[in-house]
Amino acid sequence: MGTTLTNQNSIQKEIKSGLKSGSTCYHSVQNLLSSSFLPKYLKINIYRTIILPVVLYGCETWPLALREESRLRLSEKRALRSIFGPKRDEVPRKWRKLHIEEPNDLYSSPNIVREIKSRRMRWAGNVARMGEIGVYRVLLGKPER
Repeated sequence: MGTTLTNQNSIQKEIKSGLKSGSTCYHSVQNLLSSSFLPKYLKINIYRTIILPVVLYGCETWPLALREESRLRLSEKRALRSIFGPKRDEVPRKWRKLHIEEPNDLYSSPNIVREIKSRRMRWAGNVARMGEIGVYRVLLGKPER
């Protein structure tokens, strides 16, 4: 689970790998997340502590473009839709899938893109406090010395 930095800032492979690992992790706990016996807050805790860290491993170095942001949001929405399950409408008295924005309304934590941006800012602060060693020189664009 390493991170590869390139001079073209191409992270499609990194994100694809993270989403694939997250999907594998999701499928390993899918029985828990689709269970009607577990409360929704517990399912969300499982998602936040097991699946999300696997997807976001190394995200501090990802320069996100709109295409990558939409891929990450889509995968998060899929997972949240399965966690929250179908919704029963009172007027027609029928079960239906959640609409695309409904999981975001039910999920109180920030979305995956905001989480990535927050982690990037925290990482940049840590690097800035390092001083003239290691990663700080790479961040400034002066790796040789």
